[in-house]
Amino acid sequence: MLPRLRASLDFMPSPLEDKPGLVIRDPFQYSDVTLIIPPALIGFLEFYDGQRSALDLRAELVRATGDVQAGDFERQLSEALSHAGFLEDENYQGLRGAAEKAFAEAPVRKASHAGGGYPNDAAELTKTMASYLAGAPQRPPSNAKKILGIAAPHVSPFGGIEAYRAAYTALSAADAERTFVILGTSHYGRPDRIGLTRKPFETPLGSAITDTKLVEKLAADAGDAAQMEDYCHAIEHSIEFQVVYLQHLFGPTVRILPVLCGTYMSLFQGGFPEETEAARRIVGALGEMAAREGDRLLWVLGVDMAHMGRRYGDSFQASAGEGEMLAVEKRDRARIGRMESGDAHGFWELTRENGDDLKWCGSAPIYTFLKAIPNTRGRLEQYQQWNIDDESVVSFAGMTFHSL
Repeated sequence: MLPRLRASLDFMPSPLEDKPGLVIRDPFQYSDVTLIIPPALIGFLEFYDGQRSALDLRAELVRATGDVQAGDFERQLSEALSHAGFLEDENYQGLRGAAEKAFAEAPVRKASHAGGGYPNDAAELTKTMASYLAGAPQRPPSNAKKILGIAAPHVSPFGGIEAYRAAYTALSAADAERTFVILGTSHYGRPDRIGLTRKPFETPLGSAITDTKLVEKLAADAGDAAQMEDYCHAIEHSIEFQVVYLQHLFGPTVRILPVLCGTYMSLFQGGFPEETEAARRIVGALGEMAAREGDRLLWVLGVDMAHMGRRYGDSFQASAGEGEMLAVEKRDRARIGRMESGDAHGFWELTRENGDDLKWCGSAPIYTFLKAIPNTRGRLEQYQQWNIDDESVVSFAGMTFHSL
């Protein structure tokens, strides 16, 4: 039988006019190979389903092309997919094992998106971050309690400047000594699980200190609902971008507790996350930590909201602030309103409508935060939509949270 094509790959149309076809890459970065499958061969990828043989594929190639030598195409296609690590075969298992072993043994979590999402040079990065945060409106004096947390995007910083700025300029120098609990979206992690690591987070600005005592306690309390040294940390951007902002504001050795939140499957199956034992343990462990540590912690949600347009499987071309995106904004703001009121169940009810057709990838961290710290209220500081390409839009917000 032909091995199965990995379901965890990224597929997108080729952006190159001289090389049309289907682009395939590995978001887990087990392999750094990118393939462009020519249009004539795209349909034959369905033969890599673990149920059909090389002979089946060769026969179909001969039938489609009329060329009895078409079997050569089968061999070349299979070899290219296997070499790239795109098939569930021994080569993929070897690449995966080597990558996960290397991460587990590494002394630090190295920057994965420096040079892409933000500059790789420390001086240039400092200048860039200062420009992103410049021009924030003056906030009126407040007698409110110390800020409990913020919600910021995890889109590339250059795409979410206004929302990032609204969230991070709410922090003050007095927050520098706190430990920042960063709840980030785990785009590739196990559902109904959190991913933890003890490793310091390295960026061009230096190494942020991960609070290993809190990591160990959280892992013990969450039990098998937590995955220790989760490889997803090696590739995930939702926490890395927050670390860069925090280091810019408070210095390279800022203290963090990085937590990746996997999707709660009740989003698609009905009910509420805490109806499963794993989700109850996650919320319980984080809630106990919040009560025990109090205002020594500051919570940071690294979350994006709606993902609309052709890049995300919709039939329409999305433009920020126009057409269908006006209705999306109205629905986004309804969910944000539930966040502001601290209404976790109300937020989840809106989010799971139509199986979350708005595709809020930040729903798990948001719900986890609202459930773990029920006596909180939020405030929307900035709502933003951004065209990630000409046909697709991501929405996000900068928010602040305080205790009642």
